[in-house]
Amino acid sequence: MPSPTMKDVAREAGVSTATVSYVLNRKSIVSDETRVRVLEAVERLGYIRNATAQNLRQQRTRLIGFAWSEKARDKPNAILDNFAYHLTRCASEIGCRVLTFTHPDEDPIPNYEDLIRTQRVDAFVITGTEPEDPRIHFLMDEDFPFVTFGRSTPGWAFNWVDTDGDAGMAAGVEYLVSLGHERIAMVGWPESSLSGGYRVAGYRRGLDRAGLPFKPDYLVRTLHSEETGREAFARLCALPAKRRPTAVVCVSDLVAVGVMHEARERGMHLGEDLSVIGFDDEPMSQYLNPALTTLAQPLDEIASMVITILDDLIAGSTVLHQRLIAPRLIVRESTGQRR
Repeated sequence: MPSPTMKDVAREAGVSTATVSYVLNRKSIVSDETRVRVLEAVERLGYIRNATAQNLRQQRTRLIGFAWSEKARDKPNAILDNFAYHLTRCASEIGCRVLTFTHPDEDPIPNYEDLIRTQRVDAFVITGTEPEDPRIHFLMDEDFPFVTFGRSTPGWAFNWVDTDGDAGMAAGVEYLVSLGHERIAMVGWPESSLSGGYRVAGYRRGLDRAGLPFKPDYLVRTLHSEETGREAFARLCALPAKRRPTAVVCVSDLVAVGVMHEARERGMHLGEDLSVIGFDDEPMSQYLNPALTTLAQPLDEIASMVITILDDLIAGSTVLHQRLIAPRLIVRESTGQRR
């Protein structure tokens, strides 16, 4: 009879696998009633953690698991596509291959658990991280090797590599100040966005370095789309004429495209009447008219570091790695001297 899995415990207790992981990892976000129900299910089924993870250390598959969220079908992501390419190339340089799979957003754990218990991968790379990420909870609990591209809850002891969005956005603001701009606005993501929060912090730090005050109405938070970028800039244009920004830094290239389209429809000349900076350096950014000044994520460096750390982890290293890599400012025609 096969050993019970975390999915079996979740079914027995009537909860999600993420909740089971929270309980087993002693996280306080679960109610006492739920915690008791899960622990009783563990005892009834005789579930034992970590056995497979320990056995796996005796051999290597030379496969690294990399998941695509099922929602990615409708939302292509050029940044993750590019990262996946570099990840695959770097893995091949150490004699490994990348095994891709999908998982539902609402309950990703069973897919990871299946790959571990069937001994099909040596480690995982995780992207799209968020606070209290259940995948990170689960893999830490299983003591299974993984590295994330992105951060999660501060203070968690796991291996990650990330773009330094704070440093990047501060550099963007510094560049605009060097062009003579003082009324610099930002279009950012909602406060719930982890990476968006780092970029907003960099925007504010850049203003502070330049001795410019932070103005709450210069920060517009919105979702990730061209349309919301348009709407955000329309809000900035509703400010009195003497207070309207002469430059805008954007949390992503896609949002920047919306800002540029709205500015053009209002008769503004980009790079002259308004300077715009994006973030990501998506392939399309260089082909816009005018070409978009942006902050390029160093995806090749990030992928290389992720694979180097993974290789050490699989070999048994216990050294904790948490690394930030600054993006590169790429100057194009969407920015210019303040008029």
